[in-house]
Amino acid sequence: MFERFTRDARSTVTGAVAEARRVGAATVTEEHLLLSLLALGALDPLGVDRAAVAADLAAARRRGGMSRADEEALAGLGIDLTEIVSRVEEAHGEGALATPAPRRRTLGASLRSALGRTDPDDRGGSRHVPFTEGSKKVLEQSLRIALGRKDNHIGTLHLLLALLSRPGTPSEILTDHGITYSTAETTLAA
Repeated sequence: MFERFTRDARSTVTGAVAEARRVGAATVTEEHLLLSLLALGALDPLGVDRAAVAADLAAARRRGGMSRADEEALAGLGIDLTEIVSRVEEAHGEGALATPAPRRRTLGASLRSALGRTDPDDRGGSRHVPFTEGSKKVLEQSLRIALGRKDNHIGTLHLLLALLSRPGTPSEILTDHGITYSTAETTLAA
C-alpha cells in the first residue's frame, strides 16, 4: 500500500513517526498524523490556524485523550473532567495525564548499549514506534477513499479525509475549526 503514497503522503507518515519520537510517545497515533499534516502545510488552503489546532490537540492530551463524547457522558453523571484534570495536575504537575508510559529496556538492549553495540532495529539512533490500531485504520481508510474516488495514488487529501471520517479527537478538533469531510474534499480536490 505504501507504494501508492505520494511524496507528501509519505512525508506525512514519516513526520508522524518523528513527532511520536520527539514527544517520547510509545505509539504513533491519529493525533501525530494530524500534527504531521499541519506541519507540512496540507491544511493551509483550508485556512486552518496551525497553532490553534496544535493547542487544541495538546489540551486534549492533557485530558488524557478523552473524546468530547466521553467528556459529555461524564458530565451527564455529574463528573467535571476539567476539575479532575486540575486536581491531578495540582498533585502531579501539568500534563500528568498526558505523560507517556516509560520505555522498558530489555537486558539485551542494555548489554548492547554497554558494549557499544547498536540494536539492528535502531537505525540512526531512532527506535521503532508502532502505529496504534486507530492510526492503522486511518491509513487503511485513506486507501479506501482513494479507490472510491478512482484515484491511483494516496495523497494528503486522502489522509485528511480518512482522519475526518473516523470518530475521535482529530475529527472533533478539525470540525471545531470548520473543517469537515465535505469542505476538505471540495476545497482540496479542486
